[in-house]
Amino acid sequence: MPQYKVAIVGAGPAGYFAAQALQNSQSDELQFSIDMVERLPTPWGLVRSGVAPDHPKIKTVSKVFEKIAAEPGFRLFANVELGSDLTIDQLKEKYDAVVIATGSAVGKKLGIAGEELPGSMSAATFVPWYNSHPDFKDHTIDLSCDTAVVIGAGNVAMDVARILALEPSELDPTDTADHAIDSFKASAVRNVVISARRGPEHAAFTSPELRDLPKLGHTNVIMNKSDISDAISRAGDEPAKDVKSNLDAMLLIAEKEATHHERTITFQFLATPIEIKGAGRVEEVVFQKTGSDEIFSIKCGLVITAIGYEATSLEGVPYEKGKVVNTDGRVHENVYVVGWAKRGPSGVIGTNKSDAADVMKLLVDDLTTPKSAGDITDVITHNRVVTQAHWQVINQAEVAAGEPLGKPRRKAVDREELLRLGRL
Repeated sequence: MPQYKVAIVGAGPAGYFAAQALQNSQSDELQFSIDMVERLPTPWGLVRSGVAPDHPKIKTVSKVFEKIAAEPGFRLFANVELGSDLTIDQLKEKYDAVVIATGSAVGKKLGIAGEELPGSMSAATFVPWYNSHPDFKDHTIDLSCDTAVVIGAGNVAMDVARILALEPSELDPTDTADHAIDSFKASAVRNVVISARRGPEHAAFTSPELRDLPKLGHTNVIMNKSDISDAISRAGDEPAKDVKSNLDAMLLIAEKEATHHERTITFQFLATPIEIKGAGRVEEVVFQKTGSDEIFSIKCGLVITAIGYEATSLEGVPYEKGKVVNTDGRVHENVYVVGWAKRGPSGVIGTNKSDAADVMKLLVDDLTTPKSAGDITDVITHNRVVTQAHWQVINQAEVAAGEPLGKPRRKAVDREELLRLGRL
């Protein structure tokens, strides 16, 4: 019975769904050994460090990941970095196939003057900071201003705005990083503007996220009804299903009876940022009304851009326009790519499942004679690899630490602390 060895680089949703697709394709004539390589000491990718902490239901997909990891032939090699601990060429040599599932972790830039001022940052920094990502724990986020501007028209922008505008005690029963909760409780931010370059009909929000906004108990949510009415007119009589759902949800927000809370989220559309101004730090964002010559500005002390992500390049893997160069998921030789690294930052977590399944079908079709070229453990020289057993110890420790606080878990934020919890 042929047994093939596959390495998956990246332990986020795309990586796990690729592993699941391979497991589901097994038969009496075809078996897989799957080794998942992850740079961080913890798996689950954006499910751990990207999903908003006040949306815990989305994180329950981690139960699926644990079932995948419990299948025979699956091994986790976390705290192992491609490039320093092993190379793509070594993986290509030892495995019948290598699957790149590293996602997209670098925030895209606006490309305007003032973007590098203190107080201007990407959601790619802000989101992992409040989600306990070890690489971002030491960032200082200055929340001493009254007004923050979030530039973007997708769910990440909405998450950022909502987290900034929540009454901070609402985060106490979540797995938000302790340092972030402390900062939010000291925050002076009371007004958050979500600014979109195009009209509401082009927004990339999803309707469930929009429908949750009026349920916020301590935050006003404001949309201008004329903005939504004009967008409905522009969308025509037969808009796409998702566009109609979004516009219906936005209209409900625009028509909702006004509330009078201390904190406010305001949506503005058809506004293109052209400059960020300030003497030594952010003080103002200048906008041009999209499609006109009208210029206006918003005084603020914090600007967070959520306009998309790009993949981080790996040596030996071709990149172009923020993605791995590929044809339907094939990269070259025995290398494949799935998820955001393949298609860019689009879709929701579940989108990665069908995407990975399609690419794994190609991988299976391409298989030839199984290799016998040793094992990944022949290459990794350090003794601080986080295995699935180590991760289960870390996971249980975090859950146990959260229980007396009424949290689903209290995440360790320091790499050394994580390794200590795993008893490494």
